[in-house]
Amino acid sequence: MVRTKATSMKQQKRGIDFKKIKRKIGRKLPPPKNATNTEIKSKAIVLPEQSVASEKAGLAVSKKGLTLKELLQQTAHHNSKVRKDALLGIKDLFLRHPAELRLHRYAVIEKLRERISDDDKVVRETLYQLLKSVVFPGCKEDNQGPFISLMMAYIFNAMTHLAIDIRLMAFKFFDLVVQYYPPSFFNYAEKILQNFEDILRNNQFYLQDKGKLRNALACLVNCLLLLPCNKRDVESNEEKAAEKRILHGYEPDSPSKSAGFSFIFHKLRDLVAVLVNCFQDFVPLAHSLPVLDSQSYDCMLSIVQSIDLAVMFYVRWIPKSASLYGVADAAIWDQTLSSVLIKKLFIVFPLNSTHHLSAKGDDKYFVLNILITKIFFHLTEFSWPPSDLLEKYLAFIEDALLGKICRDMRTGKPFQERNLISLLSFIPKLVSQLAGDWRSRLVQAFTKTFKDCNPESSLKLACLSTIQKMLVPEEEVPLQFASDPTTLDYQIAWMRELPKLLVALGDKHPSSSQAVLRLQLQLGQRSSSSSSLEWEYNQMQFALGDLYSTCQGGHTCYGPFVRLPRDCQELAVCCLYYFSCLESIFLKSIASCCLCDDLDPSVLFRIIEVLHSAFQVGRVQITDHISFFITLLSHFRVFPESDVKISNLGTFKSMTSAIDSCLSQMGDKPLVFQILENIIIEQISSKLPLDNTCAMLRILVSLDTKPTRLSEPSIITLSNFLPGYLIDVVLCIPENHDKAMKSTQICSCRFYLLPCFFLFDRSHKLLSLVLTLMGSLIKSSYSLHSGPTQYTAERASRVDAMVSVLLLMHKDVKLRKILSSSKTEINYFSQNLYHLQASKGKNMKLEERHRIQCALDRLKVVTSTS
Repeated sequence: MVRTKATSMKQQKRGIDFKKIKRKIGRKLPPPKNATNTEIKSKAIVLPEQSVASEKAGLAVSKKGLTLKELLQQTAHHNSKVRKDALLGIKDLFLRHPAELRLHRYAVIEKLRERISDDDKVVRETLYQLLKSVVFPGCKEDNQGPFISLMMAYIFNAMTHLAIDIRLMAFKFFDLVVQYYPPSFFNYAEKILQNFEDILRNNQFYLQDKGKLRNALACLVNCLLLLPCNKRDVESNEEKAAEKRILHGYEPDSPSKSAGFSFIFHKLRDLVAVLVNCFQDFVPLAHSLPVLDSQSYDCMLSIVQSIDLAVMFYVRWIPKSASLYGVADAAIWDQTLSSVLIKKLFIVFPLNSTHHLSAKGDDKYFVLNILITKIFFHLTEFSWPPSDLLEKYLAFIEDALLGKICRDMRTGKPFQERNLISLLSFIPKLVSQLAGDWRSRLVQAFTKTFKDCNPESSLKLACLSTIQKMLVPEEEVPLQFASDPTTLDYQIAWMRELPKLLVALGDKHPSSSQAVLRLQLQLGQRSSSSSSLEWEYNQMQFALGDLYSTCQGGHTCYGPFVRLPRDCQELAVCCLYYFSCLESIFLKSIASCCLCDDLDPSVLFRIIEVLHSAFQVGRVQITDHISFFITLLSHFRVFPESDVKISNLGTFKSMTSAIDSCLSQMGDKPLVFQILENIIIEQISSKLPLDNTCAMLRILVSLDTKPTRLSEPSIITLSNFLPGYLIDVVLCIPENHDKAMKSTQICSCRFYLLPCFFLFDRSHKLLSLVLTLMGSLIKSSYSLHSGPTQYTAERASRVDAMVSVLLLMHKDVKLRKILSSSKTEINYFSQNLYHLQASKGKNMKLEERHRIQCALDRLKVVTSTS
């Protein structure tokens, strides 16, 4: 019984180990009870201030938020990309904040200069662009001495680096320094020239990769351009001033400067030898190629340019070096340099290829040959070369001038003209030293070039300069060429081209026009020494007429002279003096030009002055001279004050006074008056404008005397003309009732009436005839044939004007006395005025009747005292 109870109790305590749960389909299973909860709950921690931001507050940063200090530190990073990005960041920062560069320029340079010898090519190029575009321009206005000295130690270190790329890049950095601070070349000339020599001696690398050499050669050319002997064809005023400062700064006037130049002098001789050897290495390579590649050509061109500049300096300073260091030393230098060039450079001339070249290849060889020719003729300053060698170079110059060498080139005429300019400087010396056939051949080739080149091209300017040196030689050029009969035809051909060239240039190329006019003036100044040239110079005026004015279809067309600058106009006017006989047709063209409204008054007076000076020395006939003056006085258009035109009345009055002064200086006044009398009377009778008529009368009065020299026909002609002139004067200057303006109106009237008053004073007969005619004019207003026509306001104005003329005469002291003896004429005038009022009174308006009555009342002043 006991065992059974125990068993049942044990069965009750043992439960179910795993209970199976039934799940419905589609329900998601719950997570297990022992699963880990991965959900993270957090809260943001808010700090009052960030420490990094506080440090950069108020500092200039780049677009990436880096300060200048951080960027400079990164330029020394071991990663090349970081160094490059740091340099770009510095550039960005300086562009955003230019003041940072001015404040920290020395610290910046001290850090950046370390990258001149950087192992990575991209980093070096990035540094170069940073210095070129930002740093150097930003520090240009500062004292650059300390600035440059910080750079030079690292540049020299890079020039001696084991890596060829770094050495060549160093010359590019130095070239940048020279561009912004030219004196740096002279300050470091010894090391620079030595480094150039060292790099050029190593020809093991640049024959395989010629592009590496171009930077160094370009730097060498820029350095040699700074030598005092160099004078560029086209220079700005600043470049001229800088070159002048350098020239005087290194003139051998002190021992230290002389010693410095002595080193450059010796060093350039060695450098030329190295350059010639370097050039010889390229010649076989160039001849073996069907087309001269760009890299080889650039290197060869820079080498020859460097030799040319060095030789120019050498030749320029040999006389000074001979006096400073002894004739023997200078002779040794000259002999050594000539020997090197003749044996190694001149012997390969002319450069060409054994292959068929394209036009582009021909162009390159043409440029190189021209530079070698320049070097050759520079050396002829001291020693005349062998005849066979000389003829080779003379033949090249002749073929180049005739266009035989570059005839098939596709680069065009401007390219050929640009490169021929450098050869023209040798033509004057050659034609003066050569004799016989070669002189004639060179002059003929030069003449063809001068005629064929474009009028506005720089080659035409160079040709003019060459002609000037040959026709108007300086002291160092012998005079025998100018007087050589074999070349006289070419000299005449040059002179005949000048007027055509002036007209072709017009007013669009004032610098070229100025060069032509200056040459023409110099030819005129010396043409009297040669009868042939004098006659040829005088013939120029027939072609020069178009420069001033032409007449087409009855209309005057003004030439380019009017629009040329003032200095060109002055040269052209001065040339007029040297014509041996100024022709009337040429004077007519000049006179028409003087009448142009756009011509500056000072130029007009200058023309009058020069032509009168030419007349005084017998180069203008008296009739032509007088005709020129009369043309100006009679055809000058005077513009009164208005909104459209600026009044030129003052100019016309000054011109009249100037002409009057010239006429009074022409000699015997009675003779001049006799010539002018009929001309002026004829011009006056043609009804000129009021101002022109007044000018004619003033000239007539100026040459006349008391009693008058006027002939009877002239007095009669004037008596018929003057009444109308006097009336027009009063009508054209209306009366002003304002007291302040009334005096001005009276002065204006007197200016126009005064010449007539002088004539009346000198000829009472003329006054009597004029008064009688004025009375007759009033009588014609009421005569029977006028009919019952109503009296018009115009007639009333003319009658009122005649009375005003009598009153103005009466106010003149001298004429008042003369009027007292002309009672008959004045009474005749007043009676006709009374008859006019009586006969036309019914046909007159009340206003006109009042005006006649006022005129009668005013006339009583004259009749009561006469």
